Amino acid sequence: MKIYKKSLLIANMNDNMQFFPVELLFVCKMFTFPQQTSTAHVKLSTTREDFSAVTVCLRSFTDLSRNHVLFSLATPSAANDLMIFKWAPANQIEIAARNVGAVFDGQEYTLNAWLSVCATWDSASGLEQLWLNGKPSSRKFTSAGSNIRGREQDSYGGGFDAKQSFVGMISDVHMWDYVLSPYEIHCYMDNINFTPGNVLNWRALDFQITGRVLLEEKQNIFH
Repeated sequence: MKIYKKSLLIANMNDNMQFFPVELLFVCKMFTFPQQTSTAHVKLSTTREDFSAVTVCLRSFTDLSRNHVLFSLATPSAANDLMIFKWAPANQIEIAARNVGAVFDGQEYTLNAWLSVCATWDSASGLEQLWLNGKPSSRKFTSAGSNIRGREQDSYGGGFDAKQSFVGMISDVHMWDYVLSPYEIHCYMDNINFTPGNVLNWRALDFQITGRVLLEEKQNIFH
């Protein structure tokens, strides 16, 4: 999925456009991306443009064993100002900031299960960290000293690679303009009284669907 200045893009779709009201309660909803495609996507709008720190959290469900993008923040100066990318090796997830990436090994990326993923980056230190189902990675340096700056999506959007597109379900996308504390991340992971994102808030989204993506009731797993 991708996000731009006024748009988060959750990667995949076709040509038909559907528009939805700004304030839509999304607590029990999910986006379903049912097929590999280079065009289908969902744009989540935000008015924020300048970030000195970022936390992105989401929940995903897929059976993909190939490379695929979970999240991408694109700007005119950097195609991957912030990206969460799952590599084909089962235990590797990459976070890229300002087009400089760090690969986190040893991740328990389980197929056919809901996973909670959070990524953090801070421009002052240049450090990134990945959280997967409540477990933190080591902290790694990628890029420091300059902020992430979003711009109008229309001038540089599109160009998706179908072979890296996400197929599955995504829900509970939140984005903050600061690094969440470990306690706050655990609250998100456990879905217990966490503070919604102040940049993107899944509970009240302004979004636009293009192509074959479905808005459905979230499927929870019961044992």
